[in-house]
Amino acid sequence: MIVAPAILTNASSVLAMSTSNRLARAVDRARELARQLEGADPHTASAKDDARRLEELDATERRVEMLLLVLRSFYIALGGFASATLASLLGAVLAIYSGGPVVTIFEVIGVGAGMVGVGSLVRGSAILVRETGIAVQVIRKRAATIRSDLASRR
Repeated sequence: MIVAPAILTNASSVLAMSTSNRLARAVDRARELARQLEGADPHTASAKDDARRLEELDATERRVEMLLLVLRSFYIALGGFASATLASLLGAVLAIYSGGPVVTIFEVIGVGAGMVGVGSLVRGSAILVRETGIAVQVIRKRAATIRSDLASRR
């Protein structure tokens, strides 16, 4: 009973680290797009390019907000699994010396904390799937625009 929450704690940690990296890349992309939009020369800037950058900035902003939600969920999952591990460990130690209601309380705490962890992990993963969809949409639109521009030059 102690092993499962401990393994899930490790899995949540890995997900939180990779999500942090994704968040950092999304923030960097948002800054770059903002810099391009702010530094664009109104006399030479293409309205089409500005519109595309603004659309990408909006999508990146949505992605950043979603990634923050994902991180919160994964951190809650981490706390839930760590609490479940601790409650299970304390319950196992107390079961050696005494039984009864104290052990049952720790079992209930462990199961409850584990359920919170699993729920948060599932929620974060679901949001992460939606965030990835937004990133793919941006790439598809950008690729379609590039293909269209290249075709019109020929």
